[in-house]
Amino acid sequence: MAEVQVKDNSGKGGKVRSKKQVPHVDLTPMVDLAFLLITFFMLVTTFNKPNVMDLGLPAKPKDNQKAPDTEIDLTNSISLIIGKDNRIFYHQLDQAGLNEQTLQETTFDRNGITKVIEQAKARAKDQTKFTVIIKPTDDAVYKNFVDILDEMAITKNEIYGVTDIKSWEQAVYDKKVAGTAPSAPATPTN
Repeated sequence: MAEVQVKDNSGKGGKVRSKKQVPHVDLTPMVDLAFLLITFFMLVTTFNKPNVMDLGLPAKPKDNQKAPDTEIDLTNSISLIIGKDNRIFYHQLDQAGLNEQTLQETTFDRNGITKVIEQAKARAKDQTKFTVIIKPTDDAVYKNFVDILDEMAITKNEIYGVTDIKSWEQAVYDKKVAGTAPSAPATPTN
């Protein structure tokens, strides 16, 4: 580094003396080290991999084939409506039979939805064709949807579908939700 020299004008001679410097710390190596550490940790860090849930989807029909229309018998199916405020409703009825009293509510625990699905499967005419139809509403949260997909694995239901809620089901659901406050729903009994 350069020094500052001050000329002595005191009259005692023309000696030149150097001025004392204030000690300082050079931070250049520290900055270099910081960038090296940042670079190192960026290169060796593994980012979280997204969790992927495997959905068994049917094979697409070939161009010349039309998918067969399948009518699901109501006794061989159950419709689950995922609502707001962690509420879930179910029914096994058609448009004519569904109303506010026949739309049942349960919980997401094993004494709730698990028992409902198992009982509906036991009552089905053909248990090999038992189908669970999952219908999330616009108010449903993603966590509840994932919980229902987990229930399919827990109850060993391989045949299930996810679809939009029908307009007549939405109307009954809206009436049911508007008429009742979220509370602890009753668990199904045998």
